[in-house]
Amino acid sequence: MRRYMLGMRCDLHVHTKHSGMCTIPVLKAICRESYNEPLAVYEKLKLAGMDLVTITDHDSIDAAEALRSRPDFFVSEEVSCRLPSGTDLHVGVYNITDRDHLELQRRRTDFEALAAYLRERHLFYSANHVFSSLTGRRAMEDFELFETAFPAVETRNGHMLARANENAAALADFAGTAEVGGSDAHAMPSVGCAWTVVPRAHSKQEYLEGLRRGMGKVRGETGSYCKLTRDVLYIAREMMRRNPWTLPLAPLAVGVPLAILGNYAIENVFARLWMARYLHARKVKGIAGAIAEVVA
Repeated sequence: MRRYMLGMRCDLHVHTKHSGMCTIPVLKAICRESYNEPLAVYEKLKLAGMDLVTITDHDSIDAAEALRSRPDFFVSEEVSCRLPSGTDLHVGVYNITDRDHLELQRRRTDFEALAAYLRERHLFYSANHVFSSLTGRRAMEDFELFETAFPAVETRNGHMLARANENAAALADFAGTAEVGGSDAHAMPSVGCAWTVVPRAHSKQEYLEGLRRGMGKVRGETGSYCKLTRDVLYIAREMMRRNPWTLPLAPLAVGVPLAILGNYAIENVFARLWMARYLHARKVKGIAGAIAEVVA
């Protein structure tokens, strides 16, 4: 009873080997985004205290085949979509059917068609890591969409900078949207390091309805230099273990810490830059609105 009063937990952003190949040039031909086995992820999440389990692989629900029989599991995915501005975004879509998956993939390069389907099916979805350069550039019009076209924004990502998560939380607060969180774990050590809790939820249905109503509370870790370095090295080790012919690349691992440091510097600048631009745009919009009211 006490557990239910505290609420039900779920890591709403976690990956397995079904997330496909990594997107880094050269490595994308030989290294996967993740080598996590679905059952191992499930077991780790339960040990981490998750009441419910879902998997959000990139554009895939193949991991669900090993977990469908579990009553505490629901099918989700992270859809790679193209916004009207031409920028790319990862969208978490939760509690979907096999047919939903096919339709989401068919529409993912046409955001208007994708959003129309999500609304028609009353699916709950979130804009993930919006203040990160992970999916490339941003445009100011993207932030208008984050405020108006998404019922939720990811505000606690276990691998994003604290600043990026804080910026996303501010955006969600301004827009009045729901907040979600998850580990974004591509390596087993980080599985379950961040999650979303819905207070007083007693079942999967109550949890999902609580998310929809904006009752979710994000908890757990943000990203860190040490964590990301560890996970990248973990993925590299798994690549070489499963594909021995890649062992000659092992000496390159010494450069990983420096590469992660450079990436964090870029991420910090990106988060600062786009938050400043976003706040400026809101200020200008507010002034314009006030002037329009006076004129009217």
